[in-house]
Amino acid sequence: MYDVIILGSGPAGLTAAIYTARARLSTLVLAGSALGGQVALTDRVENYPGFPEGISGAELARRMQEQAEHFGARVEMDEATAVDLSRHPFRITTYGGEREARALIIATGASPRKLGVPGEKEFTGRGVSYCATCDGFFYRGKEVAVVGGGNSAVEEGLFLTRFVERVYLIHRRDRLRADAIVQERALANEKFTFLWDSVVTEILGEQAVSGVRVRHLKTGEERVLPVSGVFIYIGMVPNTQFLQGQVRLNEWGYIVTDAAQHTSVPGVFAAGDVQELYLPQVATAVGSGARAAMEAEKFIAELEQRAYPERLPAQE
Repeated sequence: MYDVIILGSGPAGLTAAIYTARARLSTLVLAGSALGGQVALTDRVENYPGFPEGISGAELARRMQEQAEHFGARVEMDEATAVDLSRHPFRITTYGGEREARALIIATGASPRKLGVPGEKEFTGRGVSYCATCDGFFYRGKEVAVVGGGNSAVEEGLFLTRFVERVYLIHRRDRLRADAIVQERALANEKFTFLWDSVVTEILGEQAVSGVRVRHLKTGEERVLPVSGVFIYIGMVPNTQFLQGQVRLNEWGYIVTDAAQHTSVPGVFAAGDVQELYLPQVATAVGSGARAAMEAEKFIAELEQRAYPERLPAQE
C-alpha cells in the first residue's frame, strides 16, 4: 500500500514524485519500460528554463529521478497492465504483481504515431525507427528519410546529419511546423533535401530497408528514394489503452482532466502528454505534474480529515 502511485517516469511523473515525496507521502513511481519517457530519447533540450546551453534529454530525466529519490520516492522499472479504479484503495496490476494506492497519478505519456503503410511494421528495427538518437549511429555515411515537419522531425533530422550523408525530409505540407530557430538551422544545412507536399506510400526492402516510395500530393507523381533508414515523426498516440472504461477519455484517447488535473474518478489525477493536447513540452509536463501532486496531497489530507493549506487563485 502506498499513499501515491505514479504511472510513468517522464518529466510529469518525476516532478509529481518530487512533490509528493517532499510532502512525506509514501510514493512509488512505476517507470515503465524506459526511464524518462520521450524526453530521454531527445538529443538536446534547449527550451527548458535553467539550461541556457541545453541539456540532453537522458541527463535531464536522470537528474529528475535523482531528485525524486533524494526526497524518498521509490522508482521501479515496472509497468501497469491494468487498473481497478472502482474500488478504494485503487488496485494497480503490473508485471511484478499487484499494488494499492490511496491516490493515483497517471503520467504514462504518448507513443509515436505509425504511418500505417506497407513495409513499416515489417522493417521496424531493420531500417524503420522512431528515435534518431537511439539509432542514428548505425547509418553513418548513408542516406535516410525523415517523415514529418514539426519540431521532433526537424530536430532529429539535424541530429542525424552528424552521421549520415543526406537527410530527405518528407512533409505533407509546403512549409515546416517547427519553431523558427529550428527551421533556420535545417534550411541552412546542406545535408537536408526537402520534399514538400509529399507522403510516403510504401517502405521497400528485402532483409532491411532499401528505399521509400513517395507520392507528391498535388501532381500524383511517384518516385522511389534509395535510403537505408526511415525515421518517422508524425505525432503521438496517448498510452491509455489499459484505462478503457476506467476514466473518461476524449475521442483521441487522451485523459480528460480539469484545470487542476482531476480525472473523472476522485483521487485519480493525470499529468503530462497523456492529457496534454495542445503543447506537449517538458515545461507543460512539469507544471501539470506539480499540480497533480498537490491535488493528490490534498485528496489524502481530506481522507485523513486533517488540515490542508488552502490556496487561493494566483497565490504561491
